[in-house]
Amino acid sequence: MSVDDALDLPTGPRFVAAGDVSLFTDLYELTMLQAYWRQGMLGPAVFSLFVRRLPEKRNFLLAAGLDDALACLEAIRFEDDTLAFLAGRPEFESAFLDWLARFRFTGEVRALPEGTPFFADEPILEVVAPLPEAQLVETVVMNQIHLQTVAASKAVRVTLAAAGRTVVDFGMRRMHGVDAALKTARAFHIAGLDATSNVLAARVYHVPLAGTLAHSYIQAHDDELAAFRAFSALYPETILLVDTYDTLSGVRNVVRLARELGHAFRIRGVRLDSGDLGALAVQARRVLDDAGLQQVMIFASGGLDEHEIARLIERGAPIDAFGVGTSMGVSADAPSLDIAYKLVEYEGRGRMKLSTGKRLLPGAKQVFRVIEKGELVKDVLGLWTERGPGEPLLQVVMRDGKRVSEHGETTDLCRSRVAREVAALPARLRSLAPASPPFTVELSEALRRERAATERRIAGPAAVSP
Repeated sequence: MSVDDALDLPTGPRFVAAGDVSLFTDLYELTMLQAYWRQGMLGPAVFSLFVRRLPEKRNFLLAAGLDDALACLEAIRFEDDTLAFLAGRPEFESAFLDWLARFRFTGEVRALPEGTPFFADEPILEVVAPLPEAQLVETVVMNQIHLQTVAASKAVRVTLAAAGRTVVDFGMRRMHGVDAALKTARAFHIAGLDATSNVLAARVYHVPLAGTLAHSYIQAHDDELAAFRAFSALYPETILLVDTYDTLSGVRNVVRLARELGHAFRIRGVRLDSGDLGALAVQARRVLDDAGLQQVMIFASGGLDEHEIARLIERGAPIDAFGVGTSMGVSADAPSLDIAYKLVEYEGRGRMKLSTGKRLLPGAKQVFRVIEKGELVKDVLGLWTERGPGEPLLQVVMRDGKRVSEHGETTDLCRSRVAREVAALPARLRSLAPASPPFTVELSEALRRERAATERRIAGPAAVSP
C-alpha cells in the first residue's frame, strides 16, 4: 500500500479545489482563530492589504486577482474530511472544531477595481468582518492578489513598450506551477496583452487564444518546405516558424510556398525566434517585400522582455507582433512585492504596528484620486468615513460574504479600465525608467490625526510620528 493510499488522498493531478480553501492557510491562522474563539474576541475588525514599497523598477502597480480572491472567500467551508484532518492535530479542541463546522465568511470587502493603477501604502482591498473571519482569510487573499498583481504589473510594462503592437503570452511552460500559469494569463490579458497560448485560460477566463508551431514539427519532416506545405494545408492562415535551420532560408521557403500556392496563399506571418531579431527582421522584411508579400507580418519571440522590445522598436525593427515568455511569466526582475495584510481597526478603534520600517496607518481607509485635464495629479489616502478630493477608488465588492456582482467584472471591462487609467498617468510614470520625481501619496489631515491619536494611545506621546 502506498503512502497516498494510507492517507486516503485523491489520485491524479492535485490542485487546490473549492473544498480545500479552508486549509489553504498558515497554521498560525488556525491557532490564532482558536485563541480568538476561546477569548470571545469575535468583534468587528478591519484588515488592510497593501504594498509597503514599490520594487525599484516599478513606477506603479496594477491591482489584479480580486475576482479569484472573492471566489475563495465564498468557498470557505470546513467539510467533514477537513475537520477529521484537524482533529488529528494536537493543537485543536473538539469544541473548536464543532464551531469551525459552521464557519462561513460573512464580511464585507472594499477593493480597488481590477486594473486600477496604485502606489505604495494604498489599500488594494480592506476586509471588514468579525475578527476570526478576517484573520483566517489572510493567506489565501494575499496569495491570490499578490500573484496576479505581480503579473499584471509586469505585463503592462510589456504592453507599454510594444507601443500598440500585438503581444502574445508564451510563458506558461516555465511559470511556477499550473495555478500560476492559469491565473497570470488572465492578469496579462487585463494588463493589455492580446492573447495567450494557454488553452485552459481561454476556456476558464475567455482570454483570446493564439499560437504558431514548434521546431519539432519542422524537424520531424524531411525538409523545411515540406513541413510548411503540410502545416499550411491544414492551417492556411498560420504563422510559420522560420528559424529551425537558417532564418533567411526559412523566409525564402515561405516565398517559394507563396509562388506554389498563388492566390491560395494565406500565410499571415513568419516567426523569428532566435538570433539578432532586429537585424533578421530587417532582412526578412526585405525578402518578403521583394517577393510582393507585404501583407505577411513579422512575429518575434525568444527571450524578450519590455526592455528588449523597447530597444527593437527604438532601432526601427519592422516587427509587427511579439511573443513574450519566461521573463514576463515569472516577472524576472521583480518577482515579489512587499505586500502585507494587517489589522488596522478592531471594535471601532484604530490599531497599528510601531515596528521599524513597518509602521501601519490605522483605521479603515479610502483612496481619493485627483485627475485634472485627463492626467493624474495626486492621490490622497484618507479615512473611509471622510469625503476627500477627487474620486474615491475603493468600492464595496462583497457584502455579507457574497459578491455584490454575482459574476464579477469581465476581462474586457478590466482591460478598458487599464487602458484608460494608464493613459491618465503622467508620462514619467509610464516610462520603463524609474520616475523622477517618484509619485507620492498624500495623507489626509483626518488620517494624520487618527495616526497620531492611535500612536499616543498605544505608546505614549514620545512615539508620535511627525
